[in-house]
Amino acid sequence: MAETNPARYSFSGYPLCKLSLSFLFLTFLIVAATANDSGFPSSHTGKPHHSKKLTKPVVLLISSDGFRFGYQYKTDTPNIDLLISRGTEAKTGLIPVFPSMTFPNHNSIATGLYPAYHGIIMNKFTDPVTGELFKRNLDPKWWLGEPLWVTATNQGLKAATYFWPGADVHKGSWTCPKGFCKAPYNASVPLEERVDTILSYFDLPQSEVPDFMALYLEETDVQGHEYGPDDPRVTEAVAKIDKMISRVIKGLKKRKVFSDVHVILLGDHGMVTNCDKKVIYIDDLADWIKIPAEWIQDYSPVLVMNPRWGKDVKNPGEKNAEVVAKMNEALRSGKVENGEFLQVYLKEKLPERLHYSDSSRIPPIIGMVGEGLMVRQNRTNVQECFGDHGYDNMFFSMRSIFIGHGPRFRRGKKVPSFENVQIYNVVAEILGLRPAPNNGSSLFTRSLLMPTGETMQVK
Repeated sequence: MAETNPARYSFSGYPLCKLSLSFLFLTFLIVAATANDSGFPSSHTGKPHHSKKLTKPVVLLISSDGFRFGYQYKTDTPNIDLLISRGTEAKTGLIPVFPSMTFPNHNSIATGLYPAYHGIIMNKFTDPVTGELFKRNLDPKWWLGEPLWVTATNQGLKAATYFWPGADVHKGSWTCPKGFCKAPYNASVPLEERVDTILSYFDLPQSEVPDFMALYLEETDVQGHEYGPDDPRVTEAVAKIDKMISRVIKGLKKRKVFSDVHVILLGDHGMVTNCDKKVIYIDDLADWIKIPAEWIQDYSPVLVMNPRWGKDVKNPGEKNAEVVAKMNEALRSGKVENGEFLQVYLKEKLPERLHYSDSSRIPPIIGMVGEGLMVRQNRTNVQECFGDHGYDNMFFSMRSIFIGHGPRFRRGKKVPSFENVQIYNVVAEILGLRPAPNNGSSLFTRSLLMPTGETMQVK
């Protein structure tokens, strides 16, 4: 609760004017000394009460994988609600980058770059030029750009990560140190253990406390994939994430640093239900064009194609354009089941808002699949309903959450939705880092953060 205004305080009905000045002074000291680490600002001064146990800015970035915007309304989430009420929230959710998949989005959050520029264009892909397969590879050549933990350590700060995708890649001065980088990913490690490990860093001498920490929790994604976003087990997963946030808050309060730590809770993407009746079959296009299965690197939620033309074909670009034209003709014919929900592009013709063209790793033909639909080669791979993501990031179902709580975030502030490439600069600004080149805007930080030294305002 807010600190009481000492000028109005009274004991047993006696007016303060009848109390001695020395007793007043003693009372004020007692109130100040026993105030908790709630982070509430004083209603009289408009200033936040800070423990000031930490004399440096610290950021704790928490990702709840697959936490679709709106999940926070599925069940009681008192701890997430607490962060929202005292912090800054993206009012209608955080917008992922395209494709709205785990690895591209976690790396965009960490680097401020779109996938075409940080190199992780999908969770799994084959480089069309080299023919090499990426599947969680740790070779730094795949991971372009500079993630926050590298920016921090390159500039003399300390960083710690727990299962954040890509954090076990050695880059710059970051070597994934044993004490501050929990890797490789192991789904069997309880969420409680992950939270407690992060909290344990606050027990170190202040000079050893990491300035930047990144924590990964996958519960909502796992249940969403298995059962779809509307299943009761997803609701249980949301409640479990809220319990982890409670664990974070209580742990920070116990150490009297909750007011001093910038806690950012977000997700990488949303989730939507797929069903076996919402499928587009490539073989149904055969009357217009036959697409060999070996041309297709991935079917859905993004159709990824790299036609294999022989060496005698001197104009592969023109041939690719013919393939796209024929496929779209078939899909718009009305004779292909669900065909109207797939649009095929040469990658350079994709909508500019996707920022998904400027990379040799992106194959030449990309198909945009309708929300909640699947693409299959033929009818032999029928399956029941489940959950998925990766679709066009303009779909509301792909949005996740963003909540920022701490000294630089305004209390009770609602901001319009924004893309997650902006987060890199926000964290860099809080920590006083020189940001590496990125696709975010340095001016955007003003919409989320108060200037250094500005007093938190009461809402």
